[in-house]
Amino acid sequence: MNSRHRVPALHGIDFGEFVRRRAAAGTLVVQPRMGFDDPRKMRAGLSATKSAAAATVGTVTLDSYTRLRDDAALADALARGRPLNGYPIVAHDPAVTAAMLAGLYGPDFPVQVRHGSAVPQDIFEALVALRLNATEGGPVSYCLPYGRTPLTESVRNWTQCVRRFAELREEGAEPHLETFGGCLMGQLCPPGLLVAVSVLEALFFQQHGVRSVSLSYAQQTHAGQDREAVAALRRLCGELLPAGSWHVVVYAYMGLYPVTVQGAYRLLGAAAELAVRSGAERLIVKTVAESRQIPPIEENVAALEFAAATAARTVRDGRSDAEDSETYQEAAALVHAVLGLGPDLGGALVRAFERGYLDVPYCVHPDNRGRTRSHLDGEGRLRWADPGALPLARHGRTGAARRVTSAELHADLHFVRRSFDGADEERVALTGGSAAVPVQDGLPDGPPEIARAEGS
Repeated sequence: MNSRHRVPALHGIDFGEFVRRRAAAGTLVVQPRMGFDDPRKMRAGLSATKSAAAATVGTVTLDSYTRLRDDAALADALARGRPLNGYPIVAHDPAVTAAMLAGLYGPDFPVQVRHGSAVPQDIFEALVALRLNATEGGPVSYCLPYGRTPLTESVRNWTQCVRRFAELREEGAEPHLETFGGCLMGQLCPPGLLVAVSVLEALFFQQHGVRSVSLSYAQQTHAGQDREAVAALRRLCGELLPAGSWHVVVYAYMGLYPVTVQGAYRLLGAAAELAVRSGAERLIVKTVAESRQIPPIEENVAALEFAAATAARTVRDGRSDAEDSETYQEAAALVHAVLGLGPDLGGALVRAFERGYLDVPYCVHPDNRGRTRSHLDGEGRLRWADPGALPLARHGRTGAARRVTSAELHADLHFVRRSFDGADEERVALTGGSAAVPVQDGLPDGPPEIARAEGS
């Protein structure tokens, strides 16, 4: 895609500033996971997101062929009319995407492109051509959980792409990158490691020229521990990133989602409460359809409006971000251990995984040592069963490793689904002692038409 295909109409939107401005006004920005292969349906989804009764930003999620850079498979699927699980931005002429966004994308409605690729060169070229200036990922978080691309190659790819993306500033568009580091594996990753990787990837982005960043954290298994984690993330950002350059985004739980309408809304409500109470500025929602299908537009809108309504009636936690929690101590130890491996963050990240200073539990990527293990304690908090070679010894992580059986692992993986689909007393650990979403006549205080459609 060369310069003669550039579409000059799309420029000048500052994603990070939009979110920070809404946060300063006391409003949580909510965002769907949304991607459709048909440009007309993608446009309809963005239009519905923009029109929702909430402060929203749009999402264009790309298909898996594009993510894997499998051009042949993508071309074959398009030629045969086979449906894709996202928007094929590289395959479409830039003018098609520009028309899809026209009249929607603008200062009052930024759009983020989401993809999941460790080889994202073509994706970034498409973004630069369109002057779409918000996306997400990272050299670690879009490598280890998603495939077998060597970490050294992913770091090299992302170094090139971040530098290329930073060039948008010369054309009047402030580039924004969100690290996916706080979402590693989606579940059963102790918060200290999630916070550390999120911070390290944000530092990597800024080292290579992208000033505006957001840092992710995925809701886990215990509300109190999650609030500690977001506080730790915010404290480290304050210590290591320039003021006014960052915000925090919370993801609704990414593991096995509840299968009931009530359970799904309770869990989404807990995520919205977490975002507000912890001071996060943005929330990525999930829907009642997550456990079985790609959610339709209507369910995305219902989730956005429900999350926004829950956020509006939630009060921020008065505790200080400076609290010296266990999660902060672990995350700070990991971050500074990696920073001590050299001034180039890409090389430091590679060395950190080689030495086991970073090691993601249950991740089978060849460049992950795979010595760490995690488990849930009696309160539902995530703990290290075996910290492997993580540099946590001076923070009390020197005890004998605890063996995790397959039955225990299975139970831990299903903990959130079981808790939110089950009886109220089973939810106390995750909700911090109370149901996260008010229940009336057996249904969450949310969109009744969805509940009726599911037969509940």
